[in-house]
Amino acid sequence: MYLMRVIFLCCGLVLAGLPSHAGQGFDAPEGWRVVGTEKSYGDLVEDLKAAISAEDMGIVTQASASVGAERQGIAIPGNTVIGVYRNDFARRMLAASVPAGIEAPIRFYVTENADKTATLSWKPPSFVFEPYIDSGGDELIGLAQELDVIF
Repeated sequence: MYLMRVIFLCCGLVLAGLPSHAGQGFDAPEGWRVVGTEKSYGDLVEDLKAAISAEDMGIVTQASASVGAERQGIAIPGNTVIGVYRNDFARRMLAASVPAGIEAPIRFYVTENADKTATLSWKPPSFVFEPYIDSGGDELIGLAQELDVIF
């Protein structure tokens, strides 16, 4: 498990070095992580799912405005939100702060750019849980830091 985290972190660092295409779709709010890739939208969604599985995390939710639009005969750029979490983290989070439970699952956002590449965006867990630190204390801080490494 530790080795997988190191591999995932290294992959993240490599992706972070790629040119960003974030400006092609939207300006990310403060605190977000945005990584532009040369991957197609479909490939990035599939690679993200594989990375989630490799980290022993679970896909809890998945929603796609572009899939919904396609079902109505409307074409829009690819757009998927994938909610990720794991029950042991959920239990620890709730033990530290019940209000923080509204933030689970933590989401990744895959967007298709005008040039057909895709961008991966997310709010790091430490950023997501920041408003609950007063109630969650050191337990929530530790959990968020552990999740930051995974994400």
